[in-house]
Amino acid sequence: MTKVSFVILFFFLTHSFGQDIDSIVVKDDPLIEFQEKQTSKAKFDYFNNTPNPFSESSAYDWLETVTVYKNSAEKMRDSLTLRRYQLIESKIYQHLGDYPMSLSLAKEVYVDKSKLDSAELAETLNILDDNYHALRMFDNQITIRTEKKENGFSDKVEFYDVYEDMGMYRRAMEEYIISEKSKIDENNFFEKAQYHNKIGNYLRLDNSASTAIAELNKANGFLEIYNNDIEIERTEQIEFDTKLLAAKIKGNIGKAMVSLKSYKESITYLNHAISAFKELSPLAYNAMITDNELALAEAHLELNNLNTARRLLNSVDKNLTISQETLHNRLLGNYHDKTGNFQNALQYYKRNDQIADSLKKNEQSIIKQQLAVTIGSSNLENQLRLFDEQKAENDEIRSQLQTKSESFNLVIISLVFTLLGFAGLIYAYLNSIKNQRLIERQKYIIEDSLKEKESLLKEIHHRVKNNLQMVSSLLSLQTKNTKSKAAILALEEGKSRVKAMALIHQKLYQNDDLSVIEMQGYIESLINSVQSVYKKGGHNISITIDAEGTELDIDRAIPFGLILNELVSNTFKYAYPDSDENGKIYIHLRKNGDQGYFEYTDNGIGLPEEIDERTNASMGIRLINRLVNQLQSKLNIDKSVQGVRFWFTFS
Repeated sequence: MTKVSFVILFFFLTHSFGQDIDSIVVKDDPLIEFQEKQTSKAKFDYFNNTPNPFSESSAYDWLETVTVYKNSAEKMRDSLTLRRYQLIESKIYQHLGDYPMSLSLAKEVYVDKSKLDSAELAETLNILDDNYHALRMFDNQITIRTEKKENGFSDKVEFYDVYEDMGMYRRAMEEYIISEKSKIDENNFFEKAQYHNKIGNYLRLDNSASTAIAELNKANGFLEIYNNDIEIERTEQIEFDTKLLAAKIKGNIGKAMVSLKSYKESITYLNHAISAFKELSPLAYNAMITDNELALAEAHLELNNLNTARRLLNSVDKNLTISQETLHNRLLGNYHDKTGNFQNALQYYKRNDQIADSLKKNEQSIIKQQLAVTIGSSNLENQLRLFDEQKAENDEIRSQLQTKSESFNLVIISLVFTLLGFAGLIYAYLNSIKNQRLIERQKYIIEDSLKEKESLLKEIHHRVKNNLQMVSSLLSLQTKNTKSKAAILALEEGKSRVKAMALIHQKLYQNDDLSVIEMQGYIESLINSVQSVYKKGGHNISITIDAEGTELDIDRAIPFGLILNELVSNTFKYAYPDSDENGKIYIHLRKNGDQGYFEYTDNGIGLPEEIDERTNASMGIRLINRLVNQLQSKLNIDKSVQGVRFWFTFS
């Protein structure tokens, strides 16, 4: 009896725990959740709305499962269910890189598009669009995109990625800016990161690597701000999209650094990108992984890490694009050159030349054809028909004119062409006069509008300055009515900060150029303002300002003004407790292109040794740190010199 009870208990526990384990697997594996959905519609929606359905089970496992469902639908002659599974199967083949098979399945569904609901038609058109893009069938891709617009699935037909595939990166960037810039929400830092990453990559591909890095660093900065926003709900889709964009940005920065020959710096970025893409989905992002591995191999090759470079070159995927195969051959040739195997190097160089010449010829032919489609070859059939009709008319006229004398024919034809040419010249002249008048009118309207806007901006800055002065006056009144020394000191400091901001707006409305502030004059005015607050201090200090010719926009000038206000105030208050007879302050500010540098030093008593421990308790240092962070930089403090030295870089 005891043995029987034990067996029953063991079976019960095993069965219960088995169910619990299965339930955990179900939650983790999208394929099992997919199988648990009760209807084909639910399965279709789940697959399309899952960020990474292949996170646990491979695409081949998915394919096997979906094929079973599809075969069952065929036997049941359930055409609606069959279409849904065909679309899922098509997307799986697309994920595996089998674009012809994916395209074939999608086209079968597309034939009966009248039977598709809105979601199914949208998914079908998206699959066809992606496959035509991958197979470089640009004319078909354009047709599909036009249909997406007609069905309301997109606002307008975009072609910047088509130009990108053709290698026309500058044109692609221009089209992308026109299309996407106005759509970006100023407060959506993820969208801004995507935008600047795309612009940076176009610049990199257009051989403008240094400019590209500036855009890519902006993208990285915006993405960091987005990641640090605690108010955003971190769904699975958001986490996936964020990791994917971060990998793209890091990879693009690394590849741009390789172009600039910054090989050592590029390695960290490229390794990060490769690891991230492999973690997300090695099959889906295989082309991006290959791009980054080839760039990483080039970096190691140039640094003479030959074994690492060879291992990377041997491990890249064999299904390479034209540009990838050309680069792969060049790097292998370079590797054999460095190892002294010149015969093998020569073979790779020759192979690369042969492949490049052949593929370039084919590419140019394809590009010309597709470009013709892009710029309007949809009317080709009509043009051919009109051409044939015109040819027939010309043949008939020619047969009639053959009966007349040759001289008469020449006179008539010459007269006709002369009249046509004269009429064309008159038309062109009148049209040019009309266009010139229109341009002059538009120019006058624009100039008048600009003057009006400039006047309004000056008035706005003037009023802001007056309002800030009013705040300063209110603080002064409050100071007179306050007996607490600590409160008076706090109010005086607040008054000084308000004056620093008011001075910015005063300089702006006094300038002809409302977009920037000349910092040399501003700093001089600011120091005079601070000295007026501390009437008994700072007058014997020698102040050197090195900011001649440096101009900053208002977004940077206000933080700089507040930073300087804090630093100069602290020097006047604390740096020279005994006497300021030999006091010196040095202020240096420079901005060259996208990079800037700021330095502030005095020769006072310096900061206390425990300043790092008191940082959070010091209002001034805390404010300076926040303002420097606003400039996307980090404050450095050097206490080893006489007095104190603050410095940081900014963009």
